[in-house]
Amino acid sequence: MGRKVTVATCALNQWALDFDGNLERILRSIEIAKQKGARYRLGPELEICGYGCSDHYYESDTLLHSFQVLAKLLESPVTQDIICDVGMPVMHRNVRYNCRVIFLNKKILLIRPKMALANTGNYREMRWFTPWSRSRHVEEYFPPRMIQEITVQESVPFGDAVLATLDTCIGSEICEELWTPVSPHIEMGIDGVEIFTNSSASHHVLRKANTRVELVNFATAKNGGIYVMANQKGCDGDRLYYDGCAMISMNGDTVAQGLQFSLDDVEVLTATLDLEDVRSYRAEISSRNLAGSRVTPYHRIKVNFALSCFDDVCTPVSEPIQWRYHSPEEEISLGPACWLWDYLRRSKQGGFLLPLSGGVDSSSAACVVYSMCLQVCYAVQNGNQSVLDDVRKIVNDEAYTPKEPQELCGRVLTTCYMASENSSQETCNRARCLAEEIGSYHININIDGAVKAVWSIFNAVTGRLPQYKVHGGSATENMALQNVQARIRMVLAYLFAQLSLWSRGMPGGLLVLGTSNVDESLRGYFTKYDCSSADINPIGGIRKTDLISFIQYCIDNFHLTSLRSVVSAPPTAELEPLKKGEVTQLDEEDMGMTYAELSVYGKLRKIAKSGPYTMFCKLITMWKDICTPREVASKVKHFFRMYSINRHKMTILTPSYHAADYSPDDNRFDLRPFLYNTAWSWQFRCIDEQVSKVESKEVNSKLEDVA
Repeated sequence: MGRKVTVATCALNQWALDFDGNLERILRSIEIAKQKGARYRLGPELEICGYGCSDHYYESDTLLHSFQVLAKLLESPVTQDIICDVGMPVMHRNVRYNCRVIFLNKKILLIRPKMALANTGNYREMRWFTPWSRSRHVEEYFPPRMIQEITVQESVPFGDAVLATLDTCIGSEICEELWTPVSPHIEMGIDGVEIFTNSSASHHVLRKANTRVELVNFATAKNGGIYVMANQKGCDGDRLYYDGCAMISMNGDTVAQGLQFSLDDVEVLTATLDLEDVRSYRAEISSRNLAGSRVTPYHRIKVNFALSCFDDVCTPVSEPIQWRYHSPEEEISLGPACWLWDYLRRSKQGGFLLPLSGGVDSSSAACVVYSMCLQVCYAVQNGNQSVLDDVRKIVNDEAYTPKEPQELCGRVLTTCYMASENSSQETCNRARCLAEEIGSYHININIDGAVKAVWSIFNAVTGRLPQYKVHGGSATENMALQNVQARIRMVLAYLFAQLSLWSRGMPGGLLVLGTSNVDESLRGYFTKYDCSSADINPIGGIRKTDLISFIQYCIDNFHLTSLRSVVSAPPTAELEPLKKGEVTQLDEEDMGMTYAELSVYGKLRKIAKSGPYTMFCKLITMWKDICTPREVASKVKHFFRMYSINRHKMTILTPSYHAADYSPDDNRFDLRPFLYNTAWSWQFRCIDEQVSKVESKEVNSKLEDVA
């Protein structure tokens, strides 16, 4: 009697609406799964059309092409003699559902619709889909004629059911359902389901991987069973990076771990497990067995197919492993680098242009590109032909093979230092030294001529010429003078991105990289449409303190010694005049708050859902050892004034790699007004009243102590 089953899960780099590429990757994953002996293959969520189709889900074309791909899968010899579990949108009774379509040997076994939709943060599934709300209910679904002709099935089961094979029982969850308080695997496990599957499109956020892993392992720790998770990977055409981490767990332990960051478009993970280990684990959980004796049973789809073989006594099984997590610095090094690679190869551009100022932010962006080049070289050395093909297309050289990351960096990254009369020699040197170490093609540009030309136009029209504050000008003049410099840099960045390759006799254009971090975006500490405006931003979702740690990581691991002077230098915009050749303008002084404080404000505002008053109430206890209540009130008021004054800037933030749950990105993630009453009169009055109460209590307490 067979008892050992081999199951396969995968991480696929699917792309929204790339039906040809998505089909190819699905077929390749099934082929690999079969080669590894698997009898069941699970793929990521909505893998046929790609998860990130967004409003394209409204289009009948998306449904049509998904069924056309499904028809190709059903007909393919590759999909025979293995249960295939694929994801796609399905319209049932004029309602659109996010579904798993499970089939075997040209027969659809079950269409299982998603029951809990992801509808927070970056996710808007309720906009396009409806959750299936009828637990344990199954209906008839009449597939399109193109499918009926292949399967010879007039109708197929549609709903919340499980598969009963000859040797075990399999139940499905879809992404968000694992994260809900009452996940389907709980009741399914009590009803005797032994293998749970989860197809996901779960994106990367710094320090998030452990949450996902713990949820999977915990799913089988109390109830026993095998849990198989698939996930999308790569850039699906938006700000998110789906970070793979396909995994298989049994009885609370991980038995197979997939890569979190990889340039491989197809990764297949298999494990061979003994069903009797599940049954013996469950045997002594009396509470589970009591619940199982009175559970409402699931509808079982009978499948005349076994996942195990009769003669499997000598087949080795997968043993528990310890999950290996990346440090946050490694995540910054790998996640944005893989995201940039996908964006570069899929946009068919010739590389990147990065305004390199010599500060932490732009240096971090340069290091991410360098890390990308490292990952590409590793992949090529390991025989990844698709990566090599993409490299050759990008550099327009069919014979080119990258050997060293510096060499590749020189081909795909152009860095430019845009100096003005307010720039210091120190920042110029730091930018040049880093460019030399990573191998980028580096250019120096002086923007003074362009800035003076703009001011000459203004002077000719108005007859007036503004002055910096240090020269007797007003705050309005001072800000305008700074903004012109910043915006001229943006214009020149795009000019050189379009024409620098042409000027060197090479085809193509470059993508401009932005360099604003998440804290500066939250505070609005940047000029609207300045050089922070770009095509994409690899660090826009990363806080300043993490970027400083990342710079140190690059010093230690990439041996970029020039970064030592970068990490030790105080952050500065260098937009105001120097004093005896030295920088006097410092970012934290300009902002009126530190980067560490900004991170705290961001988390409280977004994650803890705090308005001004609640933020004040939380901070008077958090900062009680370093600030008085009145000082806390002053800091909170200053943050909200600056935040609300600059909120309009967040509507035009460069599309950034999403790495922080307190990102102020206005696109889908942080939906708030951009025109505020910046006085916050009611809210600030509540804070002032509370400060007075706290101070009165402190005075009375001191008087009582004296008495």
